[in-house]
Parts: sequence; structure tokens; C-alpha cells
Amino acid sequence: MSLHSPIDRLGQPLRRYLCALLLIIATHNAGAEPTLTAALDDYLRLQIQGLPGQVSYTVGQLDQHAQKAPCSAFEPFLPTGGRLWGKTTVGVRCLGPTPWTVYVPVQIRITGTYLLTARQLAPGQIVGAADLRAQSGDLGALPSSVLTDPAQAIGKTVKNGIAAGQPLRGDLLIAAWAVQQGQSVKLLSTGAGFAVSNEGKALNNAVEGQVTQVRTASGQVVSGVARASGIVEVSY
Repeated sequence: MSLHSPIDRLGQPLRRYLCALLLIIATHNAGAEPTLTAALDDYLRLQIQGLPGQVSYTVGQLDQHAQKAPCSAFEPFLPTGGRLWGKTTVGVRCLGPTPWTVYVPVQIRITGTYLLTARQLAPGQIVGAADLRAQSGDLGALPSSVLTDPAQAIGKTVKNGIAAGQPLRGDLLIAAWAVQQGQSVKLLSTGAGFAVSNEGKALNNAVEGQVTQVRTASGQVVSGVARASGIVEVSY
């Protein structure tokens, strides 16, 4: 008596179909191992979500001398001091079975609108809406400090002269003073279970969020955080 498997008992066309299906499943499972490219793509798609404008990226070729042993898990990372902006580099660690690391060149392209100076701006000038114009282009080809919203510039002071038609960067501007030296300010002092408000005079200029010193009516000097509208917060 001969023994037949369930597949042997099927017709020849159906046997061929099932064999082909099993081959496809086996091939798919074999390719399901994690790959460096897939891990890098997942990392980049997640990281670029917060960038302004329409963002795309291209991944360059690995160094031909890079040695890559088999890997069961990858961990992409941004090297210290790196930014996902323009031409950059992303590292990829292999976590096992034998750890290794490679660095991959990446080009980030960001299509969006940025600000240009509509006219020459003088040192100390307060930026107004008429001093700005918008232009579209690849933000990734510009410094990451380039401004994209007029609200980021209007009301701020120009550090040094800026020629007309130049991309406007945040590091070229100084935020308006929240408090100025000699100004009367309101001190809001808070601590565990108490809150006190009194008056004082600022001893230095400070933008919002910076620490400033204030002399109270009694002559005491305290340090606090400058806020808008001439308020200084002191925490105990």
C-alpha cells in the first residue's frame, strides 16, 4: 500500500498552485529580516514630520569600505551636533549579534516659504512688516536659523546691517526687551504657600525669559525671570 500526502492526492494544477504559493510565502518570510535601509527610512520619516514646508529626503551610498556583518536589529541616530537639515549624516548602529556602526549621507530637501529683507536694514533698526518679503525655495539649502514667519521678525532689533534681498536669520535679530534698565517693574514673588506682589526697578535689560536683577524699594536686590509687560517673576 502506498502512502500519499494531502498535496499528492490533489489534482496536478492545484498542486502546482499550492507549491507556488508556498514558495512565495517562504520568499516573503526570508526577506522579512530587518534591513538597514528600512530602519533608516522609518527613522527619517518620523524625524522630518516637524520640519516646516514640504519635506523629502534622499539617502546616499554607503562608504564602499564599510564592513557590515549580519544584523538582527538596527538603531538609527543623529550624531552629536548633527541636524536633519540640508546635507547631513545619520548613523546606524547594529545592536546584535555583533555590534557595528555605519554613517550614511542624507540630503534633506524642504520646500517652503522663507523671509528676505525687502530693503537694507540698519543696525538698531526695529523690523516692521514693510521690511520683509516672502520667497519660496529649498529651506534645506539655507541656514537652519532662516525665518519663515513674519511674526518671528516683526518688532525685533537688527544686530548689524543687513543688505536688501538677504535671507533673514534669527541670529541676526535681537528680541525686544521685556524689561529695560531703570524701568519700574512689577515683582511677582511666589513660594510654597505664598504669593507676593511689589514694585522695583530693573538693573539691566532682559528679553522675555532671561534673568534680570531688580532693586526693591527697601534697597534689596533680587533676581527673577523677565516677562512681558514689565513683570519679573521671582521663585523661592
